[in-house]
Amino acid sequence: MNILLALIPISLVLLALAVAAFFWAVRKGQFENLDAAALDILTDDSKPRQDKTESGDAG
Repeated sequence: MNILLALIPISLVLLALAVAAFFWAVRKGQFENLDAAALDILTDDSKPRQDKTESGDAG
């Protein structure tokens, strides 16, 4: 029964931290555009790598 005197305040502090983190994320705009990350993977904007051995310097 005495452990509840420690666990209840700890759980309330953790709950307050989770709620604060959620509201911080909402305020910073983390949930504004949920589709962008899903669509970013479909774009291929990386340039192909060129090996240095193709330039004729294969020494």
